[in-house]
Amino acid sequence: MIDHLDKAELSLRVRELAQARNAIVLAHNYQIGEVQDVADFVGDSLELSRKAAAVSQDVIVFCGVHFMAETASILAPGKIVLLPDEHAGCPMADMITAPDLEAWKARYPGRPVVCYVNTSAAVKAGCDVCCTSSNAVRVVESLPDREVLFAPDRNLADFVARRTTKTIIPWDGHCYVHNNIHVRDVREKKALHPEAEVWAHPECRPEVADLADKVLSTGQMVQEAPRTAAREIILVTEPGIIHRLKKDNPGKEFYPAHDGIYCVNMKKITLRKVYHALDQMAPRVEVPPDIAERARGTIEKMVKL
Repeated sequence: MIDHLDKAELSLRVRELAQARNAIVLAHNYQIGEVQDVADFVGDSLELSRKAAAVSQDVIVFCGVHFMAETASILAPGKIVLLPDEHAGCPMADMITAPDLEAWKARYPGRPVVCYVNTSAAVKAGCDVCCTSSNAVRVVESLPDREVLFAPDRNLADFVARRTTKTIIPWDGHCYVHNNIHVRDVREKKALHPEAEVWAHPECRPEVADLADKVLSTGQMVQEAPRTAAREIILVTEPGIIHRLKKDNPGKEFYPAHDGIYCVNMKKITLRKVYHALDQMAPRVEVPPDIAERARGTIEKMVKL
């Protein structure tokens, strides 16, 4: 019934249906442009967590990946959380399971566990505190312990280790998008745009981050873009954020460090899938109450920090 509609008409239908359902549409910075444009709020993981915790609407349509929708469900109990594509997962989150975590903790008794928000609800439930790329250093520094277990991203763990005197014991996980961007990719793009600044995400390989002028989360990139004097910026991160950066900063140019690498799962959500989710009120993301209760504490500690 909606297949004949163009993007503008379909966007209008989504907005009308969201209002009728008393729904808010949240989108991550890596979503495709048409999904970002129809959303009520676009942000990084931390911003979206804060937004989910404070929504007044009955329904949250979460345009991101599964662990993000789980986080929204945990922080907004009683709300209906819809994920427009139930197969939009996160390979990094899948690199550690709750049994993996318990076995790891047994090898390092007494050490607190900091888990990246890019983990399942079950893993969050077994951790002491959650973090995002924008507040990971602050979260680790808030702990009194000298040794900290950090899961699942080894590259973010390295980023934190360089900025704290604490000993970070990392889990061996990674984001395949950021991990597949290499030094040669950044140097080749820099050769094409010699005046451009290089901004890298903390999930990048350490040797790639070392080439960057600034290492920033996606939320920090959004904040920095209007402030920087640079007119050209090479972004070492998932290229979906370029849509928002160009929209907000029309006088500046943004280039992906690698033209062919993107998050397949983030791109699974389309405008039509957002419409169908609202129309059918499915697929829903629900977290078992016992897991949600334990995970909520770790996430709320992060949000407070």
